[in-house]
Amino acid sequence: MPCRRLATVCAIALVYLSLTALPVFAQTTKSNQTPDEKPRKVKRELKKAYQVWVKEDVRLIITPTEVAAFEKLETDDEREQFIKIFWDQRDPDPDTEENEFKDEHYERLAYANEHFASGKPGSVTDRGRIYIKFGKPDEIESHPAGDMYQRATYEGGSTTTYPFEKWFYRYLSGVGSGVEIEFVDPTGSGEYRLARNPNEKDAMFHLRGSGNDPVDASNYRREQDSPFAIAELHKNLEMAPEIKPRPITGTHTPKIDNDPLDFEIQPYFFRQSDNRVLTAFAIQTENKELMFEDSGGLLTARLNIFGRLTTVAERRAGSFEDAVTTTATPAELIDAKERKSAYSKAVILEPGRYRLDLEVRDIGSGATGIKRIGFHVPRYPTNELATSSVVLAAKLEDMSGRLAGGQFVIGTTKVIPNLSGAYLRGQPVGVYLQVYNAGIDQTTLRPAVDVEYTLLNGGKELSRQVEDWREINDAGQRLTLSQLIDSSKLAPGEYELVIQIRDRVTGKTLSPSAKFTVTQ
Repeated sequence: MPCRRLATVCAIALVYLSLTALPVFAQTTKSNQTPDEKPRKVKRELKKAYQVWVKEDVRLIITPTEVAAFEKLETDDEREQFIKIFWDQRDPDPDTEENEFKDEHYERLAYANEHFASGKPGSVTDRGRIYIKFGKPDEIESHPAGDMYQRATYEGGSTTTYPFEKWFYRYLSGVGSGVEIEFVDPTGSGEYRLARNPNEKDAMFHLRGSGNDPVDASNYRREQDSPFAIAELHKNLEMAPEIKPRPITGTHTPKIDNDPLDFEIQPYFFRQSDNRVLTAFAIQTENKELMFEDSGGLLTARLNIFGRLTTVAERRAGSFEDAVTTTATPAELIDAKERKSAYSKAVILEPGRYRLDLEVRDIGSGATGIKRIGFHVPRYPTNELATSSVVLAAKLEDMSGRLAGGQFVIGTTKVIPNLSGAYLRGQPVGVYLQVYNAGIDQTTLRPAVDVEYTLLNGGKELSRQVEDWREINDAGQRLTLSQLIDSSKLAPGEYELVIQIRDRVTGKTLSPSAKFTVTQ
């Protein structure tokens, strides 16, 4: 194909270079005119090879400004130079003979035409366009036969669907993080069209009273499913992909491969109802690994945190993304670098097994850490004594009487976890947990449990502390236990705290525990 041979000897276009050259080209065309002659407008037809290149080969990745500049060129030499600059500017590694971007683009083009054709070339279908622009999705949820489908909680119930696919991209430059794109084939022709709303795949959506009616989504709809968010997503998907600037020698470059950002992650579980569990993810980074930059006299480190939840069946269970900061004055910076920064995200999940894919990126340095963890959300029994996760805390604060909410707030207590479990000698060791389904004392009509905190070192009991059950903070049949352990008299070493909980009504006993370390 002529355009392919042409593209083989050319590499990336930088728009401003092309535009800078245009006045020179215009002067050349005017130099043959006599002073008395009026300029003649001559419209030359592009050769087919150039037409194919701009209208087919690079149609989806060329910007409108580049198209306008290309159309103003007068000679084939100028067009050849334009095409060379076009590919050169997009070459991720100009020191090698290969242009990886160009090679990958033509591979995507061939793949789209081979796999997404449906009575027309695959490159002009919706799936083909997205694939050519952004490449293979990180994950695909495919339902080629449609039929019965168990909708997510935010969609409601089961229904019958048309054939559809969900494509998920962890990050798309110029579009965003956690990008979910849905394609639907309502005619069964094999052509999947970009869905304009989450209900397009629902074959029963307009058949009210069928037993498959969707729930009222007003209280459950994700922000990303709102008409405004979908319109914004589609607008961004239609734009040509951003041209990523190559790193300049001497400037900071991301450290994803050689020096990733390290962080800790821990999920905690708290019963909300019979089939709903508050799952709180605590994330902790070392401040010494973060880049602090001056912002109005205050030194600030900025992190972008993105997480994606899936079930064991690879079904999307939710996602989140937040930008967080930690600050220090210039005088505080040295001490601040020795501390840690924490972030918390709480989501409601049904009992079962899940996977969390988490990315933490230092915006200032580009250093990025990626972790994948599997976890099991417990099913709490309806009428049996049970406890939440035990949280070792760096800070416990009673929020009663104040507006509660935000990060780290569980019930009426602000709980900042200590994921490492390491405490400096003299630093209080915070412990937090909830107790469920305790028996009701008929005298006080309150849940009644006896609680003892036993501190062990090497299996030897060091101390025992009893909590008066009548003073335990309660909310119905949920009791909140929070305690600060004095570590000032503890020698450096490893310790275990056992919380013995005995139901005064049923006699049933539970003994959750947690281990921590005291350092000098």
